[in-house]
This record gives sequence, C-alpha cells and structure tokens, in this order.
Amino acid sequence: MSEGTTPTFLGRRALPPNNSNGEENELPTMEIVGLLPRGTQDYLNVMNVYLFKESWDTNKVEHHTDRYDNEKLIVRRGQPFYVQIEFNRPYDPKKDIFRLEYVIGRYPQENKGTYIPVPIVSEFQSGKWGAKIILKENQSVRLSVQSSPNCIVGKFRMYVAVWTPHGIIRTNRNPAIDTYILFNPWCEEDAVYLDNDKEREEYVLNDLGIIFHGNVNDIKTRSWNYGQFEYGILDACLFIMDKAQMDLSGRGNPVKVSRVASAMINAKDDQGVVVGSWDNVYAYGVPPSAWTGSVDILLEYQSSGNPVQYGQCWVFAGVLNTFFRCLGIPARIITNYFSAHDNNANLQLDIFLDEEGKINPKLTKDSVWNYHCWNEAWMTRPDLPVGFGGWQVVDSTPQENSDGMYRCGPASVQAVKHGHICFQFDSPFVFAEVNSDLVYITVKKDTTHLVESVDKTHIGKLIVTKEIGGDGQHDITENYKFQEGKEEERLALETALMYGAKKPLDTEGIHQFKADIDMDFEVEKAVLGKDFKVTITFRNGTARRYTATAYLSGNIVFYTGVAKSEFKNQTFDVKVEPYSFTNEEVQIKAGEYMGQLLEQASLHFFVSARVNETSKVLAMQKSTVLHIPTVNLQVRGQKVVGSDMVVTVEFTNPLKETLYNIWVHLDGPGVIKPIRKMFRELPPNSTLTWEEVCRPWVSGSRKLMATLNCNALRHVYGELELKIQKRR
Repeated sequence: MSEGTTPTFLGRRALPPNNSNGEENELPTMEIVGLLPRGTQDYLNVMNVYLFKESWDTNKVEHHTDRYDNEKLIVRRGQPFYVQIEFNRPYDPKKDIFRLEYVIGRYPQENKGTYIPVPIVSEFQSGKWGAKIILKENQSVRLSVQSSPNCIVGKFRMYVAVWTPHGIIRTNRNPAIDTYILFNPWCEEDAVYLDNDKEREEYVLNDLGIIFHGNVNDIKTRSWNYGQFEYGILDACLFIMDKAQMDLSGRGNPVKVSRVASAMINAKDDQGVVVGSWDNVYAYGVPPSAWTGSVDILLEYQSSGNPVQYGQCWVFAGVLNTFFRCLGIPARIITNYFSAHDNNANLQLDIFLDEEGKINPKLTKDSVWNYHCWNEAWMTRPDLPVGFGGWQVVDSTPQENSDGMYRCGPASVQAVKHGHICFQFDSPFVFAEVNSDLVYITVKKDTTHLVESVDKTHIGKLIVTKEIGGDGQHDITENYKFQEGKEEERLALETALMYGAKKPLDTEGIHQFKADIDMDFEVEKAVLGKDFKVTITFRNGTARRYTATAYLSGNIVFYTGVAKSEFKNQTFDVKVEPYSFTNEEVQIKAGEYMGQLLEQASLHFFVSARVNETSKVLAMQKSTVLHIPTVNLQVRGQKVVGSDMVVTVEFTNPLKETLYNIWVHLDGPGVIKPIRKMFRELPPNSTLTWEEVCRPWVSGSRKLMATLNCNALRHVYGELELKIQKRR
C-alpha cells in the first residue's frame, strides 16, 4: 500500500481501530464556514473551566472518588457532576449556544461512544448525556452534567464548543480538565449496581483485603494491599486494556472488560501483567510469597511495559481485584479448598493405582490443588437468561485455554450451582473445580480398569471469602453447590451432564457398598524443621479378623497438588481383630523433608491398603502445611496522620543452618510506601532487625505487612494492625 492511501475493506473506507485510551488526536479549535471577520466580535468566548476536582470538593465526595491520589476529576457514570465555565461576558441563553464535548482515543466517533457531544438541556433524560444550567453568576455558568450509565470507562478529554454565526469555536486541548469516568455501583441503571451500602464499602472502597490459603484443616490468612486509590494505579489499569488492544467501544461493558482482564493479568500468551511460576525457581524476579500487594506490580508493569515476575494464584487474584475495584466493579477474592484441576473436564479426578495400591504417576494427570484463589465480580448478564447475573467467577490464573487464550470467565455463580454449564464463559471448568468426584482406579496387569472407590465430598470442601467489615472468613460453599445427596444436587449434576459434561466411568453406586474394614489417617500439626508423625487408623466392624498390607507415600508438593519428589515411603502389615480398631504410627523426621521444601512448605501423604482376605483396596490422601515462623512488627511514636513513626521489623532464624540473601518486604497502605531490603546472612538463632521511619497519611484502621524470603525459607509473613488518628 502506498504511503498516504486510505486502506479499504470490501469497498468501504477503513477507519483504524480505536483501541488505546493513551493515544489521541485533537479536535479542531475552529470549524469555520467562510471567512472569519476581522475586529472585535461579541462572541461568547471561554476564559476558564473549573471542575471541582479537589478531594474535598463535591464532585469527588459524592462520587466516592475522594480517596484516589489523582489531581484530575474522577466521576462515576450515570450520576450528575458539576462543571463551571467562565466566559468573557455574561451568558445570554437567547443568543448564545454552547455545549460540552467529551472525547476518548484517537479516532472519535459519536456512534461508537468515543465522541460525546453534551447538549444543554432543561431536564435530564434517563440514560442520556445532558448538561443543565443550575447557576448563572456574573460571567460564569455552573452546569450539572449527567453521563450515560453505560458509557465507556476511561480517561476523556474535555472541550467546550461555542456556536458563532461563522461556525464553531472550540477550546484548546487542556490536560488539566481531563476527566476519568468509572463504573458506578451506586447507580441503579449501571450494569454493576449493588444495592447494599456495606457491600459497596467492602467490595469497591476497601483497599485492604484478606487472602485465605493453607489447607481446609489449617486455614491460614494474609493481608493484601489492593491499593486501588494509590498514585498511578488508575492509569495502570487503563494501560492494561490498552496493552490488550481492547476496542474502546467495548470498555463500558463489564462482561467484556472482565474477560479481557482475566487474560491480561497473566502473561501466558499476551505479555500480560504477571508471569506465573510454580517451579520454585525465582532467580529473575520476586518470589510470589514476597509480594504484599498489587501496587508495585502494576506500577512496574506500566513503567516497563513488560510482564512482572513472579505470581501464583493469590497474586493473580490480588492484582485482578485491584483492577476491578479501581475501575468501580465490585469484586472479591474467593478461596476454594481442594480445588480440582480436571484436565479432561470429565467431572472426575482420576487417581490410578497399580495392583499394589501405589499411585501410577504416568496415568494420573489430574491434580487437586490444596486451595485455589479466583475472583468474583458483580454485574448483570444481559447475554444470559434472567437470573444469572450477580456474582461472576473471573479467574486470571493461567490453567486452561479458553477461546485461544489463557483466561476464565466471567462465569455465572448461579449457573455453576445449578449445572447450567452451557452458558458462557468457561462454566464447565468452574463446575468441575468445585464438583468433581475423586475416583480411585486400579489398573490391572492386563490393562483393565477397576473402580475401587469414589469420594464425592473431597473436592470443593470449603469455599470462602473475606467477611464484610472484618477479617474473618465467610463460608459461601452453598453459593456454588447444593449439599451432597440432596435432590437439588443430583438435579444440578444431571443438568451439567445434559449440557455436555463428560463422565466416562459409571461410578454411581460405587460408594454405597460399605467396606468390611475402614481406613482413615491424621497428620500431626508440624512445625518447620521439627519431627512429626502420621497416624493411620483401621476399623473393623465385623466378626471376622482381617489383615492388610498398607503403604504410605509422603511427597513434597506444590500447592497445586503436583508432586516434586517423594521423601518418604513405607510399607507395613496390619492386623485388625473383630469389632476393634488398630493404630499405626509413621514417624517423619525433619531431615527427610527439609532439604527439598517448596514455596509453601506443603506436604502430601497418600495411604493405601490392600485387604488380603477380600483383595479390596482402601485409598486416601491428605495434605498438610508446615507451621512457618512469622515476622514480628512493632511501632513507636505517635500514630497520627502527618507525624513520624518508627517501624521495627524483626525475625529470628529458627533453622539449624545459616540463611543467605534474605529479602524483607515492608508495606502499609496509607502508612508507608512499599519498600524492601536485603540482608546478606543470618546465622541460626540470630535475629535481624530493620527500622524505617514513616509518616502516615490516611487515618482509621490500617495495617503494616512484612514478608521474608530466601532460598531456604519462603512464605514467612507478619502483620500489625494500627489505628491511625486524624491530625488535630
């Protein structure tokens, strides 16, 4: 194509895609018909524009945007805001005509919503842009401006256009009056409207969150600094959509925005925000457990344009939650304990055993994550039948390909619960994460398969999120699934099967046959670097004596359930007398696991037993997370906005070896900017101490958070709650 020619498609002139909020071209300052006469004319001329954009001004207070560290006007769509224009003379409605214009992107078009002429009206019309004069004083006019509740979300350029007998005269480009427009959960006409004040306070305005991890029997928590109001974060969130080359015309639709975000927060195939790593090698970046919040990640991504290293599921969820809340979409982080990664989407996690009861790693491809974090975002779903709006699963952890990209959602939680997996997006995968059966299958030497047992309650054991207004957990398991055995649960499964979920093995009824001998085991709560024991209990409920050959395998695992290495295997014989039980104890020495530990000190135990008299195989698996020492935080000085305060970070090495190259990260939203420091070495039983002076700028309940990471120790965390007083 020669330079200067206009590209065409099928005979039509092609306008380049308008997919960047950051790029712009200017509207002409004059659209004159004929010659503009010389000399002084009594035309209305704009001298100044005032936006009431200080944090204490009406616009930001009424639009709940007063906490954004941003000097420009930030408003929420569908809700009036105020603009004052100063002219060169008093405005005369009988002869003067003017309007506001809002423009976004490089190729603005009115039919795409990227060029918005705002007329002066006497009364607002529902759902439409308009500006109403509410005050005329001397040479100034104050307007109440109403935006459309479904307009594009982003940063708009603003102009004032004045009609003259010779054409339109428009104000010059002025970055100072750029206006950000966000989603509005306070507006009933907005697709993200949420009708509960406490929920809006929690899911939109709270900049501090709790992430639940560990395992279902030993739930652990850590705070996360969403930082959606911090300097530069709003621009970073808009940059993410620019980087995705998302067309501006789709940026008012929360369904489209969330789908793009679920792909862009991970860097798997689109140079997105965070690089995922589960191999315990973090030489070229920050270990996932070292992050304390989203701020550093998003600012680094925007400044470099390159993916940030590294993240795992809770990091992806934390960053995506910041993105949603910053743009005004209500969102929360969900933790699903014993989350199924069902590679072939057959609603079964198939654990293949050999005839001795040991796991066959070549055939066993599915995995059970100790926990998995994803997000829920609140929105209507006009693309689905009535009743499937509300909370939607959006998962940015790169697990499976969806429409050519690593992304997941938005999937209606209500659709998942009722088995309506035909509804977009990615409902079958989410349904399997919380509803799969754990199936133990023996592979005979002649390659035939025998289903030994089915565990219908292991997967999706507990699904939680942070409670509103507190740091405790809110159990939302029943939002995703009916109770096992209930008629509704069976109906939901049948619906999912009807809509295409595969279930290749007939496992119905397998669990109904009660074995003559039962097996269970418990893992003693263990401290990192200490010995502990595993106790296996066999119960015989019959008048017959039984013997069995049992096998225990202990593995170092990633929290995703994937084994790195086996550190313990032991075979033992068991005798169980009639109507009695027997316990077998297996000692686990610290030296057996310490040299191979991964990011989250997670150990997985698999126990199987073949009953000699019946050839029946019993199998069970459990995980445990070792207790890791914490970082100690203290403060001294006045806890008052604007006053100096000293933060002390302390950690004592509990191991019998010297720690090297120890990174400590310190963060406290509204108290101290994220900062980190490296200590070269720390001998056994020695304590490192680090002091930093800070000056809080936000009052109320705040937190300090610290993480410590080195090759020998990860996921070391500590926090301190503070009550910062307002300055008198």
